[in-house]
Amino acid sequence: MALPKVGSIGEYIREQRTHAKISLRQLAAAAGVSNPYLSQIERGLRKPSAEILNQIAKGLHISSQALYVQAGLIEEREPDSDVLTAIRADHLITERQRQVLIDIYESFRKENRAEAPDEDAQTSQKAHPAPEPRQGDPGSSPDDEVPLPGEYLTALKPYAAPPSNGHITKETKEG
Repeated sequence: MALPKVGSIGEYIREQRTHAKISLRQLAAAAGVSNPYLSQIERGLRKPSAEILNQIAKGLHISSQALYVQAGLIEEREPDSDVLTAIRADHLITERQRQVLIDIYESFRKENRAEAPDEDAQTSQKAHPAPEPRQGDPGSSPDDEVPLPGEYLTALKPYAAPPSNGHITKETKEG
């Protein structure tokens, strides 16, 4: 992410203040800063601290994170998806299992992001169907569209369900 140009935080604050139809004096009073100081921030002469940005954000009724990003204090990032939140919240699985699930999920997201910019070149799955998994392939089932990569199958093997024949082996009992 490119850093914002000098003064852009001030321009952003002025823009937000104008959109909110708040005067400089009103915002200064709401944020608990002096009029001259806020004016200097808006003109790019002063760089406000995170605490001052937080107060300004409250005065503007906007997210302080938006100001932090604009000021270059933090990087803008995608918010965690509900899937990641659910995985991290599940305490019935081990930390290693959580990390494996997160790694798999992130690899799918990364793959989809890499394909997204080239939408014109993308074709439907009907035009290029995925190869059908063969019966007995590790990790295959009739519902799978694309088999998992081998490294993920290896990582998931200790957590696989026991064989359906009802016999419990030492390996399935431990896993």
